[in-house]
Amino acid sequence: MFDIAKRTALGAVILMLMPAAVWISGWLWVPGENPSVLRPLYWVTETVSEPWGILTTVILCGWFLWCLRFRLKPAIGLGVIIVAALLVGQYAKDFIKGEVREPRPYVAWLGTDHQMNVGEFYAQKSKLRGKQVKEILGDDVQIPHWLNKSWQNDTGYAFPSGHTMFAATWALLAIGLLWRRKHFKTVTVLMVWAVVVMGSRLMLGMHWPRDLLASVGISWILVTLACWLTERYVGPLTPPPAEKQEIRERD
Repeated sequence: MFDIAKRTALGAVILMLMPAAVWISGWLWVPGENPSVLRPLYWVTETVSEPWGILTTVILCGWFLWCLRFRLKPAIGLGVIIVAALLVGQYAKDFIKGEVREPRPYVAWLGTDHQMNVGEFYAQKSKLRGKQVKEILGDDVQIPHWLNKSWQNDTGYAFPSGHTMFAATWALLAIGLLWRRKHFKTVTVLMVWAVVVMGSRLMLGMHWPRDLLASVGISWILVTLACWLTERYVGPLTPPPAEKQEIRERD
């Protein structure tokens, strides 16, 4: 358990470096960034958004199972643990959002620059909030149309970040489950992907740096527990002797 917690904690610290640096720097989101920069970030954030997040989950689940080479029954158990960790994270995110009720950066901007009452905005149902965003930004040329539509579909509270929690959970699962099998490329790709997802949430006006930090912390707790359950009830994370030869050949 301690070895798992140590590995995943190191991964969590690495993921926290970017939002911590942004927070310390005092950087604040403002609209009007170059669309050629924002659009690729939007595509990255969409890998986590519905419905593409489901496809991402299926692909990554399949890849993890292939990397770990578990037999059918343990593979099913691992799949259940991974999906449970993702779902618990999302339910925890929804509960915390409802308790903290922190406005998103773009909503705070609408309140200051467009004289929108933020309290009344969040008192409405989701569809009415989206309609209000559309009406306010109908003629605002500094907001790209696709970002306008994204805001209309994502009018909830900010703290914590569900997108960050999803991506960070996968990245930390890679460290917890695949590091001993030396799938370093997979770990690196998922860590970079998670950081870019987090950066996209900042640049698109969806989250504050503290939202990302809290989300990574929650993900670390869930992943550490998930990896411990996997090792205890599903199968060892240390590669068996037959697989060690394959790892040496791959290296």
